[in-house]
Amino acid sequence: AATPEGPDEPVGPPRPLDELLAEMDGLVGLAAVKAEVKLVTDLISVQNLRRERGLPVLETSRHLVFTGNPGTGKTTVARLVSQIFRTLGVVERGQLVETDRSQLVVGYIGQTATKVREVFDRADGGVLLIDEAYALARGGERDFGIEAIDTIVKLVEDRRDSVVVIAAGYPDEMQAFIGANPGLTSRFPRTIHFPDYSDDELLAIFRFQADEAGYTCPPETLTKVTFWFRAQPRVKGFGNGRLARNLFEESVGRQASRIVAGASPSDEQLAALLPEDVPDPAPVPVAPPADPGAPS
Repeated sequence: AATPEGPDEPVGPPRPLDELLAEMDGLVGLAAVKAEVKLVTDLISVQNLRRERGLPVLETSRHLVFTGNPGTGKTTVARLVSQIFRTLGVVERGQLVETDRSQLVVGYIGQTATKVREVFDRADGGVLLIDEAYALARGGERDFGIEAIDTIVKLVEDRRDSVVVIAAGYPDEMQAFIGANPGLTSRFPRTIHFPDYSDDELLAIFRFQADEAGYTCPPETLTKVTFWFRAQPRVKGFGNGRLARNLFEESVGRQASRIVAGASPSDEQLAALLPEDVPDPAPVPVAPPADPGAPS
């Protein structure tokens, strides 16, 4: 994530568009998200072509709303979008600056607007990702979050040629955020929804992380991992990719304890994640049976 002291800067020249789209296609799942980003990319490409040919160009807002549970790839896609926009000439530098309410809202009159401007300054020439943006609208009319929203609306318009803003959060709450100021609806016309990963997609993420870290997973290990994912309740705030990463890291820790407790391991043993390294899923609470003597 970017920090106040120095936002993430792209290294080297803009990357080729085909390379960036191929990297996006390589992400696990997210078929509808990829299609939406490709649609935005195609629109900007044609607008650029029309501009080169001297044809009229219908200018559209570049700002986006990302909705979905945590761990569904919103930040990963935002980083790729920032580079795509740089390649297409929408922004000059293409850095992604991440922020949230804690970095935007200050409990003193006038200070919140200053903080918002500072964050926009850091994002100048790139993309600003406002995570959990709905939190800005939760405090009521006297909350300084409303001042932050008003300032965002103004800066989105004033800096429309130098900063692209992506507002992210839960679907229902993001509707409340967009409704908090009349200017947000027109400035954020496109919403891209990030669905929860399926159990098979979570398994693919687990396997990818294992491959990247140099671990092997026998079939029986993958079977237990799949069972673990299936046992997780699909409630609001479901962890998705973060859940897969946490499970992998816990499995690696359990494997380390098993290896240390044994004799001198071979390279194959050091690499193998066995079923016993994968934690058992927590039992699902079961409601006690109804008392037949209780009044209905």
